[in-house]
Amino acid sequence: MAVNAWRKGLPGIVVALTLVVVALVYALRSEVEPASPEVAAVAEPVAPPAPAQHGGRTPAPPPRSMPVPAPVDLTRPPEPVEDENTPKVHPVDLQVIRARLPHNLYWEMAAPTKDPAVLEQREASTRHWNELYGKVLSAEASVEQIREYYGHRRKVSEDFITFSQAVLSQYDDVLPDRDRGLYELSIDMHRTRLAELPAQEQDALERREAHERRREAWRQGRQEP
Repeated sequence: MAVNAWRKGLPGIVVALTLVVVALVYALRSEVEPASPEVAAVAEPVAPPAPAQHGGRTPAPPPRSMPVPAPVDLTRPPEPVEDENTPKVHPVDLQVIRARLPHNLYWEMAAPTKDPAVLEQREASTRHWNELYGKVLSAEASVEQIREYYGHRRKVSEDFITFSQAVLSQYDDVLPDRDRGLYELSIDMHRTRLAELPAQEQDALERREAHERRREAWRQGRQEP
């Protein structure tokens, strides 16, 4: 009877020993490596050992449960990323610059606007100068037209340099680095164009003169009997 009683109490002893071992392992792990918040939030159940199947093969243990990431809320727009170099309100007041440079070509050609009349005028001006440039390239432009075209290009570059310099002198200490670089690039670019204009204008005049000589020779050839 004592043996039977001991057999009946055996499962309870096994369970108690198992709990003691689990508690000891948990205590040792907590002293060596504390659990991260993500791991601590998910309890890992202790699976009992599976009984051996026929043939002595033991099935693979079930996969361990992993922390489940929080679902992404697609109904909310992403938070804007603020650039420390880009202020919420742009520091350049164009009205201040316009008061200083009222006749600068920047206002006709490039100033921000949504006025349909101004936009239409810009398109017409662009077509005019493009057509004149075509005549210059084909040596069909007169001397006056060549002078007009390159005079216009010279005025554009000079005015854009003046505009960029005025902005830098007025707002250099509050401009974002990107904008300051763009204004400086504009100045360098137009200075390069100004340096190239005299040679380009002279080349256009020489092409026109050569074209006129060929045309005159052709006329003389047609007049010969």
